[in-house]
Amino acid sequence: MRIAIFGLGYVGCVTGACLARMGHEVYGVDVNPVKVRMINAGQPTVLEKGLDRMVAQAVGRGRLRATLDAQEALEGAEVSLVCVGTPSRPDGTAEIDHVLHAAGEIGRALGSARRYHTVAVRSTVPPGTMEGKIIPALERRSRRKAERDFGACFHPEFLREGSSVGDFFHPAMTVIGAGGARSARRLLELWRPLRAPLWITSLNVAEMLKYANNAFHALKVAFANEIGALSKSLGIDSRAVMEIFVADRKLNISPLYLRPGFAFGGPCLPKDVRALARLGRERRVELPVISGILPSNRRHLERAVELVRATGKQRVGVLGLVFKADTDDLRESPACALVRRLLRARRSVRIYDPRVQLSRLVGANRAFVEEALPQLPKLLVASAEEILLWSEVIVLTGAHGEFSRIVRGLTKGQILIDLMGVAPSGVPAGVIARGLSW
Repeated sequence: MRIAIFGLGYVGCVTGACLARMGHEVYGVDVNPVKVRMINAGQPTVLEKGLDRMVAQAVGRGRLRATLDAQEALEGAEVSLVCVGTPSRPDGTAEIDHVLHAAGEIGRALGSARRYHTVAVRSTVPPGTMEGKIIPALERRSRRKAERDFGACFHPEFLREGSSVGDFFHPAMTVIGAGGARSARRLLELWRPLRAPLWITSLNVAEMLKYANNAFHALKVAFANEIGALSKSLGIDSRAVMEIFVADRKLNISPLYLRPGFAFGGPCLPKDVRALARLGRERRVELPVISGILPSNRRHLERAVELVRATGKQRVGVLGLVFKADTDDLRESPACALVRRLLRARRSVRIYDPRVQLSRLVGANRAFVEEALPQLPKLLVASAEEILLWSEVIVLTGAHGEFSRIVRGLTKGQILIDLMGVAPSGVPAGVIARGLSW
């Protein structure tokens, strides 16, 4: 293909050189004449292992060129990749002026283009930017319609400085946020030689994914550093701790616990996070990430309460009370905390949990219930049918297998508040379904 790349910084320079290596004809565009001269002289604009040789070879073979003139680069191009910077403004918002400028230049060329052209934004932009700003700018400048006359995608990159060439040719995944199938097909053709898991999704999911990735990477660094600081204060080698920690691919480094849902609870996580934060205070080691976990969890619980209260309904049925499916453990259950808050908000509450039998609760489990929710014997109902007939709102707080069947028994006019993200897609007609994170 002939490809125009806007922005010759880290992402643009690496992407251009690697695409040229794959046999494509690449034209790089930048507003900085120094970068344009460097590329045309066979020199990369950034220092990266193996990149100098790749750029020199690509330029020498006529597969990579650079220009200040966007229209020159776009002449005959099938794909545009926007790789310009989106730095932070003083208030923290992303500066997208360079992206919009590139979109304007591309839109101007699209107005006279004779073939279908796909615009793929690789610059990191806030969710909603493609639909709210970039696509309208392209349509306005070109006087053409996205998906009918040209394609528009958000196509995040996952290149790490220092290993970006290797990351390009061996990506962890390829993600295409597309407004339509036609534009996605063009990018699929472009990346077919690179073996990687492929995700085709919506524009805003792809935009949010990029931020989620980077925020999680930052969180991991901060978490490891806090464990390191606290370990050192206790005379412990944190390198040994984390070496064992990351070896656990079943729980620690895995998809588990990384699915949006209800707040966490149970006999382990809350108490151990409290103990670790307390230990940091005793050692005078600031642990803002670890100390912020429980406040974050409480705020997520409050979101659930607000969602229920916003219905304006009085009779609230709660499906599930234990903190984990197929157990009867109620200790620090977030559903218990939700019920307490709803009672304080003067809502009438009934609870159905087939795993909870008061006569079987013993020890710490029983003591927790007697202290945290002494009203429980009056709130429990014996059957799913009873709670369905009584409730105006059903709050799904548990994941017992039979709850899917119960939810399908809701009737027109009832409201389902799904806090678990596990409600069946086939919610009965006329039932209003609302989620906590979806």
